[in-house]
Amino acid sequence: MPLTDTEARKTPPEGRPLKLFDGGGLYLLIKPNGSRWWRLKYRVAGKEKLLSLGVHPEVTLKAARARRDELRKQMKAGLDPGQQRRAEKHYQAIATANTFEAIANEWLALQKKRLTPANYSKNCWMLDSYLVPAFGREAIGDITAPQILAMLRLIETKGVHETAHRCRSLCSRVFRYAISTGRVEGDSGTDLRGALAPAVSTPRAAITDPESIGGLLRAIEGYTGHFPTLYALKLAPRVFTRPGELRAAEWAKIDLDAAEWIIPAARMKMRAEHIVPLSTRAVEILRAAHKVSGIGRFVFPGVRSRARPLSDNTINAALRRLGYAIEEMTGQRRREEAQQKRSRSASSNRAAAVGALAVAQVFRPASRSR
Repeated sequence: MPLTDTEARKTPPEGRPLKLFDGGGLYLLIKPNGSRWWRLKYRVAGKEKLLSLGVHPEVTLKAARARRDELRKQMKAGLDPGQQRRAEKHYQAIATANTFEAIANEWLALQKKRLTPANYSKNCWMLDSYLVPAFGREAIGDITAPQILAMLRLIETKGVHETAHRCRSLCSRVFRYAISTGRVEGDSGTDLRGALAPAVSTPRAAITDPESIGGLLRAIEGYTGHFPTLYALKLAPRVFTRPGELRAAEWAKIDLDAAEWIIPAARMKMRAEHIVPLSTRAVEILRAAHKVSGIGRFVFPGVRSRARPLSDNTINAALRRLGYAIEEMTGQRRREEAQQKRSRSASSNRAAAVGALAVAQVFRPASRSR
């Protein structure tokens, strides 16, 4: 007799698996732990096979019978339901592997060894923040240029035009990787060149003439505030490093006897560590700083906590105390600006050129190429 819904729900488990047959190969398997599974037994080419149709009561008796009848129609058409299910899983796996998110993660894993830590983190952030939420679950071949443009336009509305351009470029790199692996035929991101508003950078203010630079150096020598801040200000013009690298300097990476400072690759926008030679004056400044912060990790510990490095805001606040408004000067710098300043000043006199080079290296406008 066919199985009833009451029997399916209330038949208690036994010490061994119990089968309640409904007909047409369908039965309910009740395991000793009380779980109930629908099974379909069938034959293909004289060989008995078994399919799982789900768990009771999530799959009701009525739903299990409907699924049985559907599969029996496939068998009458000469198909093997088991093979059909395996094929569906195979195609589903292919579809999942061809989503933008899956391909982007695959590409990113390959790039991890090639990119600097900073660039790798930036790519991860753009993918997680913009590209994946927009169309990460879609098959990459189904993503159109208008879809990508809509995502980029949303970024532009936030006023971060440079980020929009970077996201378009990143999207194209993922597409080109998909092309090389045979999962898409074209790059939808390339079609968007020229569709975005240009990224306009606002240069940070900086002191550029040698006379003013000299005044700044004299002002720094007279600074009477937080000692680590004083030493950071004094050292900055004597080492050609980025602000974050200077503020996060650690004693473990500085060898005063060898007059060397090793900056790990993780802090550099490079793939290898960077060795900074220290001048005699730089070593003198660091020896003085060691008397204040040498027992800790950071050369320039923060004002509120020695467990954290000096903040960029602290440097800028110190500059304001010295009489240099944030509109005139920031604690940012870049080697390209230093080189430009050196070339402009070299024709006048060597002393001015060296001073300009040092300070323009440390206190610079933002890069015009952003």
